[in-house]
Amino acid sequence: MFYSVRGNVIHTEPNLAVIECGGVGYKCQTTMNTLKNIKLNTEATLYTHLNVREDAMELYGFSSLTELSTFKTLIGVSGVGPKVAIGILSVLTPQQVALAIAANDLKSITLAPGVGNKLAQRIVLELKDKLKALPKSGDDAGFAGVDNISTGNVPKAVEALTVLGYTPADVTPYLAKMDSSLPVEKLIGETLKQLGRK
Repeated sequence: MFYSVRGNVIHTEPNLAVIECGGVGYKCQTTMNTLKNIKLNTEATLYTHLNVREDAMELYGFSSLTELSTFKTLIGVSGVGPKVAIGILSVLTPQQVALAIAANDLKSITLAPGVGNKLAQRIVLELKDKLKALPKSGDDAGFAGVDNISTGNVPKAVEALTVLGYTPADVTPYLAKMDSSLPVEKLIGETLKQLGRK
């Protein structure tokens, strides 16, 4: 029903932004990542999703189309409602969600409130094959190489780096950009170099 709302940000609080459009304030449930991208008393555009239940109509707003698409993909998973999806996207960016799914990184997904190990496993299981279909738009770069994470020697490199104390979330952004056919030692060495520069 609503594609987006554009107007002045008149109020924010954790996971909520109110956008005034034509004298009407639209209460949008949102992520902490979106809240970082908008400022009080400035103009903003939020891409929206209207969730209609028997007892309520709730509007969800996102600063990017990629975040909105990831939200819609997450709520398509059995047991993941809008509040859980907002929680996941508050602790992980859409790119980090895709990388966590590709790398089978349950630990990163369970950082979100209300997400236990079983639900994280279900998210990975149901979305692993849909990774290629996750919509990517020009407003968010960083999805390049997501398909790489589960191919070639990359899974072995992730496993080896976790033994060294790194989490999959720490290393997958670097490994996603590398050639998955490189030897495991080379992948590990290059990743450690990149981590050392940070």
